Amino acid sequence: MKRPIEWQIATVKALRSETSEVKTLTLTLPDWMPHRPGQHYDVRLTAADGYAAQRSYSVASEPERTGEIDISVERIADGEVSPYLDDTVVVGDRFEVRGPIGGYFVWDRSIGGPLLLVAGGSGVVPLMAMLRHRAAAGVRNHARLLYSARTSEQIIYAEELETLAGKDGLTVSYTLTRSQPAGWKGYSRRIDDAMLKEVSAPLGSEALAYVCGPTALVEVAADGLGRAGLRPERIRTERFGPSGG
Repeated sequence: MKRPIEWQIATVKALRSETSEVKTLTLTLPDWMPHRPGQHYDVRLTAADGYAAQRSYSVASEPERTGEIDISVERIADGEVSPYLDDTVVVGDRFEVRGPIGGYFVWDRSIGGPLLLVAGGSGVVPLMAMLRHRAAAGVRNHARLLYSARTSEQIIYAEELETLAGKDGLTVSYTLTRSQPAGWKGYSRRIDDAMLKEVSAPLGSEALAYVCGPTALVEVAADGLGRAGLRPERIRTERFGPSGG
């Protein structure tokens, strides 16, 4: 019988700034259970007057880490939850969470095969859980990540991705859509068909693709991957649009 997912009290164990707008929170969970990379947790904050706000955040960490999870939160300026998590929370604070949730946009070593990941902005978070699991589990099937960000300063997990790239068959490609540093050798435009074809071609038509990011990027990437030869059932998408944060 499937175990019901109940609310529990998470404790903030550590905080780490990823970019000027994104912070990773490490949460210890009294009722931890292994997640599948790509799943998320709901976070619920309740004020003294009883008003509650709830948002969903993808797990960034690998399931091999027991007893805790990482969530990476992008600050939404006028949001109800993300400014609190990014600017106010300190180590030792506690709040309610519920998860892991989700069963479609998930990948683990049991699925195998060549893996193609396409991310826009903070859409890289659930894909990072996949890459961290892939490394921890010793998977060596070819994998590629195409990551679109506005500037190099907005690349989340930049140092870790640089460490992972080139190991165990992983290739990481970036496209910077707003500005590029001197000597930039990556792409310098929005994701398009030519870029998707170039990145995906070495993996072949049997690659399993996961695309996560803003709605417009996800639609362009999913359609472009189809034109590049991937069948619809080989393309899984998760999108986010404007929300209360």
